Amino acid sequence: MIGVYDYTVILTYLSTISGVIGIIITMTGIGHPYCGTLFLMISGLLDGFDGKVARTKKNRTEFEKKFGIEIDSFSDLICFGILPTSIGMAQLRVNGTLTELERGNRPDNYALILLLMSIAVFYVLAALVRLAYFNSTVEERAEEAKERGKEYYTGLPVTASALIFPLTLVLHWILNANLTIFYFWLLFIVGLFFVSNLKVPKPNKKQFAVIITIGFIELIAILCILFG
Repeated sequence: MIGVYDYTVILTYLSTISGVIGIIITMTGIGHPYCGTLFLMISGLLDGFDGKVARTKKNRTEFEKKFGIEIDSFSDLICFGILPTSIGMAQLRVNGTLTELERGNRPDNYALILLLMSIAVFYVLAALVRLAYFNSTVEERAEEAKERGKEYYTGLPVTASALIFPLTLVLHWILNANLTIFYFWLLFIVGLFFVSNLKVPKPNKKQFAVIITIGFIELIAILCILFG
């Protein structure tokens, strides 16, 4: 059987499973954006540790390393590229924006719906380009890290969506306001950052701990919204 199935990729596979479940939930029936957001955050937490777990195996072959890089990017596209747009579409369905369109009628806000769908497509494409660029510049980044003494990412990492978009849903609940349009504009802005020349330093251990802490706080908030 082709592929790698040891503990070095288990978190990546679990992250992918979480992302796919989130997509299914948001696209089934009327859709549930908060449940989708929960699985987005679970994927984010799993992705935060998969590389660290993989590096604990000192005797990884070159194939295993390359496979790990590729499978991680494919997983990221599902979890942090497609799932956030699915959450946005679920919001449109919940608030009734797509009702007439799903009935086969042309709604009065047809132009707005086309614009929002175009933003969703752009976001996924930007995430795809960002991930392909990341994989294509592994050697260049390694050399740059040696020269600078610190590794930098070009463009916002797609995994940042696991922190950015859940916050929007939390604000939506706290403010009791319809932030769907804001969510889609945020998709557009984040997509632009994915393909920008922005230099983002790779977080150190303390910064990583802060990021994980923020993620847990948002996760608890989403759980409270869902089950509180």
